[in-house]
Amino acid sequence: MNLNEVHEGIEKNKNRKRLGRGPGSGLGKTAGRGHKGAKSRSGYKRKSVFQGGAMPMIRRIAKRGFNNRWGLSVGEVNLADLEARYQSGEEVNPQTLVDRDLAKYRYDVLKVLGNGNLTKKLTISAHRFSETAKQKIEAAGGKIVQLAEAKPVVKNKQKSAQKKK
Repeated sequence: MNLNEVHEGIEKNKNRKRLGRGPGSGLGKTAGRGHKGAKSRSGYKRKSVFQGGAMPMIRRIAKRGFNNRWGLSVGEVNLADLEARYQSGEEVNPQTLVDRDLAKYRYDVLKVLGNGNLTKKLTISAHRFSETAKQKIEAAGGKIVQLAEAKPVVKNKQKSAQKKK
């Protein structure tokens, strides 16, 4: 095989099948759907999990856990990381964390965890702090600034309004 023959016979854009255009087309009359049955009728849809009459994989495999669609995603940063990337007297906030590659993914709430030691005097702004992180920051002479958290999603506004009354 030569290099100029690699793409020979490969069509980039295939013509669509022209169904039901007479017996000479090869796809006339039943238009490739066969005779009778649900698949031959208009409006037929097959479920994406259908497996030819066998028990579908989606029903065979056990379900585990729960995924809260309204739960807030929490981004974490450890004191050891802050110790390594910041100088004494600097301010730590969500924007500076992004600039220094400490917050690499999207989150709703930022939490500072107490893993590692902190010797530098930092002003740290976050939504949440662990108890050990608070103690270590204050022991190093740093300052804690608590940011306002995102409000939780209210699924049924009428029910929540009735509870307040």
